[in-house]
Parts: sequence; C-alpha cells; structure tokens
Amino acid sequence: MSFELPPLDYPFDALAPHVSARTMEFHHDKHHKTYVEKLNKLVEGGPLAKMSLEDVMRKTADDPAGRAVFNNAAQAWNHAFFWKCMRPNGGGAPGGPLAERLKQAFGGHDKFRTAFLDAATGQFGSGWAWLVQSGDKLEVVSTSNADNPLVRGKTPLLTCDVWEHAYYLDYQNRRADFVKAFIDHLANWEFAGAQLRKKAA
Repeated sequence: MSFELPPLDYPFDALAPHVSARTMEFHHDKHHKTYVEKLNKLVEGGPLAKMSLEDVMRKTADDPAGRAVFNNAAQAWNHAFFWKCMRPNGGGAPGGPLAERLKQAFGGHDKFRTAFLDAATGQFGSGWAWLVQSGDKLEVVSTSNADNPLVRGKTPLLTCDVWEHAYYLDYQNRRADFVKAFIDHLANWEFAGAQLRKKAA
C-alpha cells in the first residue's frame, strides 16, 4: 500500500458527548479508510504512488483527468488533518501568538468564532471550513467537496468537516450545533498554533 490510514491520537469515545464513538468509528474506519483505499487503487504502479499526499494534491488539483485522484488524495489529507484539529477538552479561546493573530485578523476570538461558524454553515452542500494563513494574515475560508486551501497557496491551521457524515448520526440536520461544539469544546488550538509556528520557521 502506498498510502496508509493514520491512527487516531485518541480513542473513538474521547470526544463524547460532542462527537460520539459511533460517529468517530464510522468516519475514520469507513469513510477515511475508503478514500485511502481508492487512492491506492488509482495510483498503483504509477509515479504518483511515490509522492507525498501534498504533492499528489498539487499535481492533480487543476487537472481534469486527475480529478478522481485529487478527490481521494485531498479527502485522505483533509481527514488526517481534521482528526488532529480536535482533542478532548479542547475549544474555547487560544492563547499565545495565535490569540494575538486572531485579534489582529478578526478583532478577537468571538468575532473569529462568528466568522468560522458563518463559513461552515454557509458552505452549500459538502465541504470544509478552515482557518488559514494567507501571506502574512489569517483568514477564514470554506471549500467545497474535497478542495483544500493548501493547493491554493494558503497554509491550513484548523479545519472542521461539514460533510454530513461528520455529524449526522449525532446532530442530524443541525450542522450549526455541530460546528459550535467543535469550536467551543473540541478545537485543538495547540495543534493550530504549531502549524502557525511551523509556517514561521
């Protein structure tokens, strides 16, 4: 296998009651696993099989002939990143340099929270909400389906999956409630801050 399904950093039930063990098991062991398996079948024996996920995404992002490869590679990357964007007892407002950057970009955590919630709930259909670094400033953006800011020259810091499979078992059609739970109780600000420091290094 060229690409592998990364294990979670926490048990399936670690994010309860905000995300149930049943949702995590289906999401990781079914949905994420399927993207990885489909990607391996699509690139088997070819030059893409030897590349990193990031390079596969960049190579195929704007190539109509590579759309299936991009979709599965990006979804594999997006999900691996998403798992790290959550942790037990997370959420709330970050501290340190990231807090200052959010204040500069949005006017503070509360205004960032509103912008992120608007991006996540305003995304029509399947997609993702992201906090990214674009140049020297932070932005909130949304992407549809498998698209990823990384291939648009932006650095992802935090993301929330707003495909229905991320929340439907727990929240049904209440996407906004899921996103609020993500921001208020699950967001891994230490991970987001590490991405910011990595970009600055």
